[in-house]
Amino acid sequence: MNLNLVNKTVLVTGGSKGIGKGIAAALAAEGASVIICGRGEEALHEAEKEIKQEGGNILAIKADLSEQEDVDHLISSIIERYETIDILINNAGVVSGFDDFETLQIEDWQKLFDVNLFGTVRVTKAVIPYMKKAGYGRIINISSESGVQPDAFMPHYNASKAALINFTKSLSKAYAKNGILVNTISPAFIMTPLLETVLKESAQKQNMTFDEAVQEFLLNHRPHIEVKRPGTVEEVASAVLYLVSDNASFINGVNLRVDGGSVASQ
Repeated sequence: MNLNLVNKTVLVTGGSKGIGKGIAAALAAEGASVIICGRGEEALHEAEKEIKQEGGNILAIKADLSEQEDVDHLISSIIERYETIDILINNAGVVSGFDDFETLQIEDWQKLFDVNLFGTVRVTKAVIPYMKKAGYGRIINISSESGVQPDAFMPHYNASKAALINFTKSLSKAYAKNGILVNTISPAFIMTPLLETVLKESAQKQNMTFDEAVQEFLLNHRPHIEVKRPGTVEEVASAVLYLVSDNASFINGVNLRVDGGSVASQ
């Protein structure tokens, strides 16, 4: 299937690890010119090196999206080299531990929202004018199952992801007339390297196998995933490829859940 992504310029925020890295690799494999950004310089350049070894056209730029100066430098650097940004994948985000509401301080809420929501707002606000000028754009915001079906813990994270879904819908109504389509992808329990490490440590502590630790996590924390397994980074990346391709040119403002059936509502 021809996704018509060759020579498209794509920015993937939080693209050095996990889901972001998988998305960047998949887009590069389709012939897009991919820029990844993140706060950790070592991880960024390692991801850049790996994707280049696979033949991808990729550029890594260090940026903290909670800092407007970093966002301005990021976008100006891309425009100077590529002249426009065709596709924006807002993936950058942070998550804390299994915090309960009473232990969280207002500063915890502000710090998390400053990346998960306002980081996305800053980057999108900087990119939109170039997409409007081109009369074309695709924006994908990576939210979470927790934005629709929140847990009792991490209320600040859940709220930030819900806000992201709402933000997407608003932009989809505002900019469709400019040829810009905006959608959300909400994954659930994706087996990233970080989660794999956490589960391996849990298995070791509890004297059980890795597969047993995965099943215990599913039972206790994600019992409604009907396919009874974690998702993969590649499955999330495949959803992104579809939504940014010409094959999805009549899809706008949706929240595509890549969750194995976990969310109970329609």
